[in-house]
Amino acid sequence: MFWFLMIAMVVVIAAVTLAVVGGGESEVLPEAAPEQLVDPLPLTRPVGRADVDALRLPVAPRGYRMADVDDVLSRLGAELAERDARIAELEAALAGAQATAVGGADLFDKKPARPEDDEERGR
Repeated sequence: MFWFLMIAMVVVIAAVTLAVVGGGESEVLPEAAPEQLVDPLPLTRPVGRADVDALRLPVAPRGYRMADVDDVLSRLGAELAERDARIAELEAALAGAQATAVGGADLFDKKPARPEDDEERGR
């Protein structure tokens, strides 16, 4: 019985090895082309929500390809930094315009208050 099990195990291992290696003209396991990221993020306009929603990263044997994920994240980070800088610039311009509109030109024409004036009013 022992010899029968040993011979059966050798036959099974040989069959699996031939199947994996591809023994014969017909390939049992055809070569799969590795997935590569086709960058769907637009180069000619800012990245929008629909672009991020449509983004699909290729899967590698142990998860996602780090280089592809790093490229996409650095691109999105650069876009966000550019937008943040533009928002800060516009907010500063708006604050300056509001200060000018509220203060008006007569803001600097007024004479500063003197302490004697406050004493005369009874304060």
